[in-house]
Amino acid sequence: MIQLLFTVLTAEASVATALLFKTPLRKLAMLGLDTLKRGRGPVMVRTVAATVLLVLASSVHSMAKIRGRASGDIDGAGAGGLTPTDQVLLARHLLEASLMGYALFLALVIDRLHNYIREIRGLKKNLEAISKQNKTILEEKKHLHDQLQSINLTQLPSDGKKDS
Repeated sequence: MIQLLFTVLTAEASVATALLFKTPLRKLAMLGLDTLKRGRGPVMVRTVAATVLLVLASSVHSMAKIRGRASGDIDGAGAGGLTPTDQVLLARHLLEASLMGYALFLALVIDRLHNYIREIRGLKKNLEAISKQNKTILEEKKHLHDQLQSINLTQLPSDGKKDS
């Protein structure tokens, strides 16, 4: 289980790193995440996340039971302590719990990064469209201003001749 969690963490860390930096891998990661979020993908991801969360809670509960058992046992010196077996079990549960927590956290980070990158892409497209629209409006304004100037220039000499 620990090897699987390390593999999952390595994969998630590489996807998060690919999303952070603008490289060709980012497009590939975005494409993969886009396809993952279609169809039954979100339901599957939520189910896996809920299962991992449940196993994480079980691991934390086991650690609490080991700690409670250790505090209940009093050795000859009058102090509670963990047996070597309990120490190994506690360390293993702690490692599993921390790896599962990190995996869930990285999954959340990847999800947010994906959403933010998609939102930024949409905002950039909107900005480009608005910039093009603004440019055409400014060109029309300049053209109309030039036409108005030419009309005013043609009317000025005729007005001057009538006054004379």
